[in-house]
Amino acid sequence: MNIYVSNINFATKQDSLQDLFAEYGEVASANIITDRETGRSRGFGFVEMPNDEEGQKAIDALNGFTFEGKTLTVNVARPKTDRRDDRGGYNRGGGGYNRRY
Repeated sequence: MNIYVSNINFATKQDSLQDLFAEYGEVASANIITDRETGRSRGFGFVEMPNDEEGQKAIDALNGFTFEGKTLTVNVARPKTDRRDDRGGYNRGGGGYNRRY
């Protein structure tokens, strides 16, 4: 089960996040997402737990849990979606550039 975790303290390390979830079962990986340019935490991450039952226990227990000074939001991760529109460009919310040849 892939689990999305948000509102992570910017100082939290991946090992700490993994240890927190390991209290509920086996953790395959724990990744805190960082900014490409600065390398700083973006305040969210993903935890992969191979056993869905253990993953659901972790979600139930840790959603709303205060960890390292921040209240976590924890839920099942949704699949990444393609943000491109039908014309092959990126949809920027209307009023876009439309040129006909």
